[in-house]
Amino acid sequence: MSAPGQPLIIPCVDIQSGRAVRLYEGDPERETVYFDSPLDAARHWVNLGAGLLHLVDLDAATGRGQNREVIEQITRDLGVPVEVGGGIRGRRAAEELLLQGVDRVVIGTAAVTHPELVAELIAAHGAERVVVSLDARGLEVATHGWAAGSGVNVAELTPRLADAGLETLIFTDVTRDGTLRGLDRDLMRQVRHLWVNTLIVGGGVANLDDVRLLHEEGIQGAIVGRAIYEGTLPYPVPLD
Repeated sequence: MSAPGQPLIIPCVDIQSGRAVRLYEGDPERETVYFDSPLDAARHWVNLGAGLLHLVDLDAATGRGQNREVIEQITRDLGVPVEVGGGIRGRRAAEELLLQGVDRVVIGTAAVTHPELVAELIAAHGAERVVVSLDARGLEVATHGWAAGSGVNVAELTPRLADAGLETLIFTDVTRDGTLRGLDRDLMRQVRHLWVNTLIVGGGVANLDDVRLLHEEGIQGAIVGRAIYEGTLPYPVPLD
């Protein structure tokens, strides 16, 4: 876990076709395989001290299938909190994951297409178990595995999500995800202004400069994949 005041760096395990991968700009056809076993990937980060894992079922997100068995295995065997996103578009799917031991479900497309779902899940399970992920190009939210633009601006959604009782928002810059291009400071600043509760960002984190940017902008943490898999950002992140 991070020290007080230090942004939390959350290792991401993206699962596609049963393997741990990273995608370039969210494109399922441009993948890099880092571990043949997502369980091995998750165990690797836990052994290095991860106190929270972010799992994404890419097959569920794109409608190509699902990876529930390996997600359940990671949740059961590793003994650290796990949050899961990807293809959770209804209450039943969310509650099945919560029942199998997932600590938090991450709602993406459904937060745009069925915004009442967020309020329903928070009312039933508590805000600590529900996260919304807004994945965007600029401030336009992308949906359905990032394949479609929604025409909805982040600024339109954040007040509704706050009214629904949401505490934690994940914002991902789709244009930088998996690229190691670094965070877009201006965009991060805009989103920080729009969301006053806990903000976790993703998309483009490359090195320690980006961690410093998070701290300077008052952003509580980041979900990181390629940078820690390829070593451009050391993990665990050294304290300044």
